[in-house]
Amino acid sequence: MRSLRAELNDLQRRQLRREHRVLSGPQGPEVLVDGKPAVNFCSNDYLGLAAHPQVVGALQKAAGVFGVGSGSAHLVSGYSDAHRALEGELAEFTGRPRALLFSSGYMANLGVISALLRHGDRVFQDRLNHASLLDAAVLSRARLRRYPHADSDAVSRWVAPAQGGDCMIVSDGVFSMDGDLAPLPKLAALARAHRAWLMVDDAHGLGVLGATGGGSLEHYGLDSREVPILVGTLGKAFGTFGAFVAGDTDLIEYLMQKARTYIYTTAPPPAVAEATRVSLAIARREVWRRTHLGELIARFRDAVKGFGLPLQESFTPIQPVIAGSAERALAWSRRLAREGILVTPIRPPTVPEGSARLRITLSAVHTDQHLARLLDGLRLLGEEERG
Repeated sequence: MRSLRAELNDLQRRQLRREHRVLSGPQGPEVLVDGKPAVNFCSNDYLGLAAHPQVVGALQKAAGVFGVGSGSAHLVSGYSDAHRALEGELAEFTGRPRALLFSSGYMANLGVISALLRHGDRVFQDRLNHASLLDAAVLSRARLRRYPHADSDAVSRWVAPAQGGDCMIVSDGVFSMDGDLAPLPKLAALARAHRAWLMVDDAHGLGVLGATGGGSLEHYGLDSREVPILVGTLGKAFGTFGAFVAGDTDLIEYLMQKARTYIYTTAPPPAVAEATRVSLAIARREVWRRTHLGELIARFRDAVKGFGLPLQESFTPIQPVIAGSAERALAWSRRLAREGILVTPIRPPTVPEGSARLRITLSAVHTDQHLARLLDGLRLLGEEERG
C-alpha cells in the first residue's frame, strides 16, 4: 500500500498542494476571506447574480413552499413543478425542444457521454476540455482521442476514416482556464459531414456571450441542428447551482432512461430551481450586465498589456496571466493578497505543466474602483518582475 502522507508531502514540496480559503458571507465583488477583506477576482459569478436580492428572495420563498430538499431521485418522487418550469424556460432560452436538469455540470457530462457512447464507438475531445468531459469518455469505454487545442484540422484527419460504431466530437464552448473559444463552426461542419454527434459544454459562455446571453453558440450563430447536444451549468453566470442538457425530444427522453447520473441521484432542491428561474430572467432582461462586463474586459486588457505581464488572448471574463511555474503563480497570488486582491493560483494538473497562472475573472458587479485596485496590484507585480 502506497504512502498517502509521502504523496501529500511531495505535492507540498512542488507547491501543488491545494488548501481551502474560507469565505464569510455571500459571493460578491468584495468578500471576507480567511477573516480578511478582499476584492474578489476569481469567482465564476460572471453576472453578479449569486447574491442578487431577487434571487435570494425567490430561494427563501420557495423553501417555504417546497421545503429544503427534494427528497428523492427525479424519477421516483423528487421531480417538482419548479423543476418542470425551469426545464421549459431553459429549453426556450436555448432554442431547443426540451431540457433536462442535472445536479451538477460534472454529472451532466458524465451522464450524457456514458449514455450515448459505448465500447467500439469513437470520441474526439479537445486536449484542454474540462476534466468531467474527459472522465466521461473514459467511463463510456469508447475510444478516446484528444486532439491539440482548438485544432479542427486534426479532428478532420481523425474522424474521416470510415469505422464502425458511433462517433462524437466534444468541446468546451469557452475554455475554463484559457478563456478562449472553440472553433465551433468548423467542428459543426465536420460533425455534419461525418454524421457524428457534436456536444458542447458551454458552462462559461451561457449568460455571458451573445446579445441575449445565448453563449458561444449565439456568438457564432449556430443552432440546434448544428450543435445537437448542449450542456450548460447554473452555478456560474446564473449564480445558483446545478446543470442542464438541452436538445431534441428523443435525446432528452433517452437520457432520462439511460443517464445513470440522472437516474441514480437525488434531484436538485426545488427551491434552487425557483431561484434559477429568477436569475435566468434577470440575465436575459438586464443587458447592461453583459455590456458593462465587456467594457471592463476591454479596459483590463488595454491596461495590462502595458505592464509586461504575459496575458493570454481572451475576450471573455476569464483573463489568464501566465506565470509558468507553480511557485511563481503562488508568489504572485500572495503578492496580490497583500494588496487585498483575491486571485487563486491555478497549478498543474488543472493546467498543463509549465503553464501555472493567475486566472483572473471579471464580473458585471465589479466597479471602476474595483478594477482600478486590481490594475494597481498588477502594475506593482509587473514592476517587481522587471526588477
